[in-house]
Amino acid sequence: MYRKDSEGWLKHADFIILDMICLQLAYVLAYAISGYGFNPYETIIYRNMAVFFMLADLIVIFAYGTMKSVLKRGYYREFVVALNHSVMVGALAILYLFLIQQGQQFSRLTLILTVVIYLIVTYLVREFWKSVLRKKMKDGGERKLLIITSEDVAEQVVENMKKNNYARYTLAGIAVIDTDWTGKNIHGVPVVANEETAPMYVCQEWIDEVLIVISEVLPYPAELIDKITETGVTVHLNLAKITNVPGKKQFVEKVGNYTVLTTSINYASTRQLMLKRLMDIAGGLVGCILTGIICIFVGPAIYLASPGPIFFAQERVGKNGKKFKMYKFRSMYMDAEERKAELMKDNKLGDGKMFKLDFDPRVIGNKILPDGTHKTGIGDFIRRTSLDEFPQFFNVLKGDMSIIGTRPPLISETSLYELHHRARLAIKPGITGMWQVSGRSDITDFEEVVRLDKEYIENWNIGMDIKILLKTVLVVFKKDGSM
Repeated sequence: MYRKDSEGWLKHADFIILDMICLQLAYVLAYAISGYGFNPYETIIYRNMAVFFMLADLIVIFAYGTMKSVLKRGYYREFVVALNHSVMVGALAILYLFLIQQGQQFSRLTLILTVVIYLIVTYLVREFWKSVLRKKMKDGGERKLLIITSEDVAEQVVENMKKNNYARYTLAGIAVIDTDWTGKNIHGVPVVANEETAPMYVCQEWIDEVLIVISEVLPYPAELIDKITETGVTVHLNLAKITNVPGKKQFVEKVGNYTVLTTSINYASTRQLMLKRLMDIAGGLVGCILTGIICIFVGPAIYLASPGPIFFAQERVGKNGKKFKMYKFRSMYMDAEERKAELMKDNKLGDGKMFKLDFDPRVIGNKILPDGTHKTGIGDFIRRTSLDEFPQFFNVLKGDMSIIGTRPPLISETSLYELHHRARLAIKPGITGMWQVSGRSDITDFEEVVRLDKEYIENWNIGMDIKILLKTVLVVFKKDGSM
């Protein structure tokens, strides 16, 4: 799922924070130069003005978009924007003093000096921070971009992206579609695929987004784009080669120096993502506290039944193929992974893309008695009550997972994925999700799991997360009641 926020308020949050610090610093300096000392916060009218300055700064930033395209602005343009920003903040401060009818009690000199010092300080800080970020652009960031291009423009495209990498992508590789250059390097970026192998490379590697810029003389690569969009990865197509993709979200934006048509399985606004992340942080904190309490009781029971670590860490595949370690209370014996191969024949989901047994003998305490009946123990208890999932709240706090999402697969499972299966990796994995609350014990068809996951991703909103969370609580209580 893509964040529809081409100017990136989240991306420029550092500029907003720095700007607010500059404004408060200017206010303190102006107060001191006016001869009142270095603590404007001790007097109520000056303390209230300090708070209002913060509010006024945010109003100007969001109402007039003064932080949009900040990295692309030159010295003169940045000064003009900073000047207008400072004057508007000052005008709002004057209006505030007029409305509360306390203008006579506030120093005019302090107000004027605040605006002037703020202009100078914020301009210098912005230019300094832009120089720092432009250096970081060369190293990239957390989002991985695959470039799909053609032989005649490959060098130009890579050079352009390195020079104009405002979104701070890490260039994960290049796929050249009209010749096989696999193994070569273009300006330090490896060629990792050709037209035939590019979709499967996207399916099996950590790729967040794909940029397609090819020669104008080549035909529109419809089949290649269909295969890549089928994986659920976000695709940016140079507008010289645009076409409509039914059933997908599309909008125009800038990537590097290219104007592109972006196609994604879904998109989310900054506000929506902030709300989801706040839900995750709040839930993660509560979950981690509960994990500590549960550990006091469950930990010794696990160790007594099967000596060894209480917690189990396993490498899983997260959003867009990013690998991470997922944590659980250990509910299986220490040799569980070694015994998995011999039990694969009994897998309810058949082909290895997911693994589920009606009765798993690897679970701590599980035994098949001579008369054929099943005996269970602590491992089965913590799995049926979902207590084994609680350490994943630490993954949620770290940002590897969300409370609501798709279940993170094993690396061995994703290696068997077909292109359309990869779409379930388009969002952060979750502790619970749509297929888990849709009768996960009854679903034995992996295609049905993928369908439910895609349905969640394509229709995602905060309200849906809340519904799934409430359903999860009901499902857990229902399982507890049937014990």
